[in-house]
Amino acid sequence: MSGWHVVKLVGNVVNLSTLAGVVVGVIGRARFSRGPRGLFYATGYKLGFPVASAFTVGNLIVSKHDRQYFEERPVLVKHEERHSWQYFCLIGLPLLPLYLIAAGWSWLRTGDFASRNLFERLADLKDGNYAERPVRPIGDTLAAAFRRR
Repeated sequence: MSGWHVVKLVGNVVNLSTLAGVVVGVIGRARFSRGPRGLFYATGYKLGFPVASAFTVGNLIVSKHDRQYFEERPVLVKHEERHSWQYFCLIGLPLLPLYLIAAGWSWLRTGDFASRNLFERLADLKDGNYAERPVRPIGDTLAAAFRRR
């Protein structure tokens, strides 16, 4: 683990984002283990939210899958690691409301929560298994949402 990974690990402990991730993992009855570069895994997560193959809180990557899932997907781990750097750079938990705003903006612009989400784009959409959707008029997105009901 490089010096910068140690700095991020300590920073995300101090800014309480990793602790928040541990709370999420405990609530979701996950199993904890060490990952690469100062990351940790919380696998076997039992809650259905958020709907994602994996998500990161601080230096903790949470997933319903097992540890082998990550070992077979090093590109996904790099994507999630980029999110851990985002927590570090934004001093922890302020990332969460900013992420939700970015996800809402992305949904309004594309009908998809990731395509225009700044945080997912900075973490590399493709590495996170996201497809980039085209931008469309906000009215089209809203009309499609109400048609489904």
